[in-house]
Amino acid sequence: MKKLDKKEILGYLFALGATAIWSGNFIIARDLKSSIPPISLAFWRWTVALVVLFPFAIKHFVKEWKTIKKNIGYIAIVSFLGVTVFNTLIYIAGHTTTAINLSLISITFPIFIILLSRIFFGEQITLTKSIGILLVVFGVVLLITKGNLSKIGQLSFAIGDLWMLVAAIIFAVYSILIKQKPKYLSVSSFQLSTFFLGLLFIIPFYIWETLNVPTVAFEYKTLFSIAYIGIFASLTAYIFWNKAIENIGPTKAGIIYYTLPLFSGTLALIFLGETVNVTHFYSLVLILLGIFTANYNTTKNKRGKKST
Repeated sequence: MKKLDKKEILGYLFALGATAIWSGNFIIARDLKSSIPPISLAFWRWTVALVVLFPFAIKHFVKEWKTIKKNIGYIAIVSFLGVTVFNTLIYIAGHTTTAINLSLISITFPIFIILLSRIFFGEQITLTKSIGILLVVFGVVLLITKGNLSKIGQLSFAIGDLWMLVAAIIFAVYSILIKQKPKYLSVSSFQLSTFFLGLLFIIPFYIWETLNVPTVAFEYKTLFSIAYIGIFASLTAYIFWNKAIENIGPTKAGIIYYTLPLFSGTLALIFLGETVNVTHFYSLVLILLGIFTANYNTTKNKRGKKST
């Protein structure tokens, strides 16, 4: 067995760190359901992230303004999907489903990438990919019906599970689009642009929510949670993730990301008192098995190409 070098060890640690931090986002989505409305939580999260990032990214932003202006349409779409919609849906979902369910459903996004790539780019769906998709679908259905498949006919799923499923699809679209990021646009200026526009798009919804939902009580716990998701889940985890990809590559980092439900399940058990039962275990096994099966053929082909 090949011994890991220092760079690889750091890569895995960075990936684990990012995943652990992101898992906290689902705990907060669930924990603050009675303290702060979902859109307000998203608004304050990105406000904090923007304020913290601004002094570090403004120099690059000004320098690359022409590139940003030239690609403003693309940046606006990515901002709306990745900043405005995706995380807001997670916070909406957190009002009616558990943190462990949120994390389990969130890791299904690679399957939606495969399906969307087929629809929009004509990429072939092989037999292994088809089997993988079916396994993931069955795992999600088992999860949202709480192991009682008879609920399918009754349509009595937790609405939060369905919102999280929509969020996973949105993240898949975002992930496909992010590959098209302009080459001459630095990470910091790109992030600053998306944070700013995403926050701008949230404002009308935030105003509506403020006028129609009871005022937020900014208690210590609420302020700490907003700071956590604004600084750590939005910035620190992103830096860790990029370091992980730089050291061990996206495939190995992606495998570490699939441990997200383990972190969320542990935190939900400790801080929220949520129960993790055998249905969660079976769902996790099916979803992970489906993802690895769907991506097996692609990985094998890549290795074959390298050896020729």
